[in-house]
Amino acid sequence: MKIGLVSMPFVGHLNPMTALGRKLQSRGHEIVVIGVPDAEPFARAADLTFVPFCEEEYPAGSIAELYAPISKLHGLEAARQSVRDKNAGLFTAASQHLPWKLTQTGVEALVIDVIHTYLELVPLSLQMPYAQVSTGLPLDLSASTPPFFFSWPHEVTTAARDRNREGLKATGEIFAPIVPLAKSYAAKVGLTIDWNDPAATVSKLAVITQTPREFDFPGIPWPSYFHYAGSFHDGDGREPIAFPWGKLDGKPLVYASMGTLVNGSEAIYRIILQALRSFPEIQVVLSIGRNIKPEALGVVPKNAIVVPIAPQLRLLKHASLCITHAGLNTALEALANGVPMVAIPIGYDQPGVAARIAYHGVGEFLDFEHLSVERVRLLIEQVLGNPQYRQKARKFQAAIARNRGLDLAAELIERAFKSKSRVVVDALVVT
Repeated sequence: MKIGLVSMPFVGHLNPMTALGRKLQSRGHEIVVIGVPDAEPFARAADLTFVPFCEEEYPAGSIAELYAPISKLHGLEAARQSVRDKNAGLFTAASQHLPWKLTQTGVEALVIDVIHTYLELVPLSLQMPYAQVSTGLPLDLSASTPPFFFSWPHEVTTAARDRNREGLKATGEIFAPIVPLAKSYAAKVGLTIDWNDPAATVSKLAVITQTPREFDFPGIPWPSYFHYAGSFHDGDGREPIAFPWGKLDGKPLVYASMGTLVNGSEAIYRIILQALRSFPEIQVVLSIGRNIKPEALGVVPKNAIVVPIAPQLRLLKHASLCITHAGLNTALEALANGVPMVAIPIGYDQPGVAARIAYHGVGEFLDFEHLSVERVRLLIEQVLGNPQYRQKARKFQAAIARNRGLDLAAELIERAFKSKSRVVVDALVVT
């Protein structure tokens, strides 16, 4: 089958999505990655066919420049500005150009990144089967658990459910700017959608998350078309990253990274480095991304190696601790190597990931608002000094290996696309 794959053009989305594409391709399917030009290197590294779209709106190099201002934000404001000022434009351009690209390439079915909000209207209008993939945490709309924008603990009390409902209202307000654009597109292509149903356009064939079931909060009443899989990485299919391996001195290694999107706060890196001065017996590799200049960090401790980007998967194989922004990919890659974490969530679904890290005892977290050198130092000392964190992380390592996330996701997609007649969506009426 010829399957199209459309991802949001971010590292944390493209890496797992192209890994899934590679897995499907290995099972005999023809995979076409359709994306803005900045997605091409990821597709090429994964040995997948790439077809560009939205070249005029988003030429090569534009995504990093477009999202650079977001890197300085945190909390709900990062998500608000991303959706309002950036993602809305991506939807407008993608929905305009995707129908022709699907026709041009002869794609028979589509796999869409869930965060490419409402882009599923395109295959709906073409009566094309589609599945959706959540590379981050899935959003629980039932109020059984806190929305992932919040680091609230999971509780089953009436007060907690009321709090979660308020959180869902705030979540809806974040995505509200795209709704008028989606309604306009649906009207233009002749679709009638029940806009009062937040799941009206969601694929009823399959919604798949790379979140392992074991890592999520319990008790969420997911619909039958929702599926947990497991981590979408196999250690291959990525561009090589240069690293000064000769500088590693054999001491216990701490790997630290604040991700690739909301990673522009110099204060966080300075706090991490200052906290690590108290541990001369360890060595740290700090990845600061492209939005920070190394000279802005001041004097770097002798036990630290600071780089713009790092070969994360390889370094985690040697790490005793991961200091992370709590992006789901980094968290799962740490757990896949049995590495406990100290999390500093900044925005998007990171607070929800951090809450799960603490809930399952594979690490601890500190909200951005409470950051201090002493608090970070104490958490590093706590997680490194207590072997239970490592033991629990290793249990997740075994679960991730056992789940075979990529194989399971590929099987679910194949099953979903087996009968094209199943594309009918109950909440949809084609006028």
